[in-house]
Amino acid sequence: MQKIEIPLKKTKILLMLGGSILFIVVGVYFLTTLSNQQTRFSPILVKGAGIACIVFFSAAAVFSIKKMFDKTIGLIIDENGIFDNTHAASVGLIKWADITGIRTEQIASTKFILIYTTNPEFYLNKTSGFKRKLMEANNNMYGTPLSLTSTLLNCNFDDLEQMIINNLAAKHK
Repeated sequence: MQKIEIPLKKTKILLMLGGSILFIVVGVYFLTTLSNQQTRFSPILVKGAGIACIVFFSAAAVFSIKKMFDKTIGLIIDENGIFDNTHAASVGLIKWADITGIRTEQIASTKFILIYTTNPEFYLNKTSGFKRKLMEANNNMYGTPLSLTSTLLNCNFDDLEQMIINNLAAKHK
């Protein structure tokens, strides 16, 4: 099996960082200025929205900064499995022997591949904190904690999906 390495797309990460900073500024504006002005919305609601913007997009900004300086390849497909380093809930190596199937889903315009395994708990136990909460939410919603997207990869989704389908079929012959 030929090793496939797909790097992270730094321009998309930079755009994500810029968008995060913009929303942090909006959150600060909501919290400090807009919540003290007469609006048709409750000041508590405006402050809550401001805090939510600041918290969520600060986390996204920190993630973006980490990824900008991350020298690790975004996704590797080889004889061992799929090494995922693409998003906040990445677990590293997902072994071919563990994979029982895949399914494609879409939310709005973002497509993602769900990876089903023989032991999802193994992958959940590799993580903790916020990362584990993200994976548990994914597990509750889709029946698997593992997902892949091409959003931050230098690869389009259809090519990524086909590479995974082909390599999974080759490993499960």
